[in-house]
Amino acid sequence: MPSLSDAIKSQAHQLGFELVGITPATKAPTHTSFLDWLDQGYAGEMAYLEKYKEARSNPESILPGVKSIIVLGISYHQPAFRKVPVSPLHGKVASYALNTDYHELLWKKLNSLSAWLNEQQPAANTRGVVDTAPLLERDFARMAGLGWFGKNTMLINKHFGSFFFIASMLTDVELEYDPPHVPSHCGTCTACLDACPTQAFPEPGKLDATRCISYLTIELRGAVPDQQKKDINHWLFGCDICQDVCPWNRKAPAGKEPALLADQQQQSGTINLLELFTYSAEQWRSRFRHTALWRAKRNGLLRNACLLLGNEQNAEAYALLKKAMMDEDAGVRDAARWACRRIETKQKQPASLEAG
Repeated sequence: MPSLSDAIKSQAHQLGFELVGITPATKAPTHTSFLDWLDQGYAGEMAYLEKYKEARSNPESILPGVKSIIVLGISYHQPAFRKVPVSPLHGKVASYALNTDYHELLWKKLNSLSAWLNEQQPAANTRGVVDTAPLLERDFARMAGLGWFGKNTMLINKHFGSFFFIASMLTDVELEYDPPHVPSHCGTCTACLDACPTQAFPEPGKLDATRCISYLTIELRGAVPDQQKKDINHWLFGCDICQDVCPWNRKAPAGKEPALLADQQQQSGTINLLELFTYSAEQWRSRFRHTALWRAKRNGLLRNACLLLGNEQNAEAYALLKKAMMDEDAGVRDAARWACRRIETKQKQPASLEAG
């Protein structure tokens, strides 16, 4: 007869999780490093990290009496994704954000796993966590044997690469534990560090979020500093660069959860930038409410769209950008003014200079 731990793993696989490991609910091993990272200012404006920094030291802050953490992984890898060139009037979207909001999907699966465990252990207390609770989830994923920390700070699994979401279920039931993943398999490879266009990694395994394209396009509110406006390049929301170049993702299998994968119409992984300026409030809600892009809100996406169009210096967008200069949001107005100046500068250049 299988143990409860084995039965949990079997049930998790039936729910669609490709990776499952179980670890004791100890103090987070990298909490001191996390505090140092905060002290260095690498979190930028992500004040919630500072606010709950002490709570992240121990999973007891999430579930009192917790003994075990079931760590789960579900792939969103799409090997054939984004094979067509990006149009100048389209913005790239990180591959995890092109379909259903992963929070909603994972919480539903965690609730199902919790209900199943309560059938087996009626007195069990559980709490499902995705990435909105104060848990240093990579710590416990490594401790549960799911992978190692790559030089780009992502958790990497030898079979599934790094294109997977981590979810955790905390419980006060004592279970059988998996051995931690100890070795790193990055070797001398620095592909992720070398490919980062903003040099967001001051050293291997450490991310300066304030230089990261994902931070600039999602977490940063208001105006993007002038010296970083060009940094986001073609990215409207998030960035996949450091994962795209990772050798461990080259042979990773495709994800199997349809709700996490782009459909045929989304295979370019882009969004039409000009259309964003025409959306009504209801259209914004209908289009983005149940996707990860909702986190950036209308103001963030429009600000980013202005910057992308400014980077392209495409005259076709000029009229919409001029109108956006009167937007209700200061960040959008700032980005629109910058973009208009970029287009005006290009229009004034002699053809010989422009060609060069």
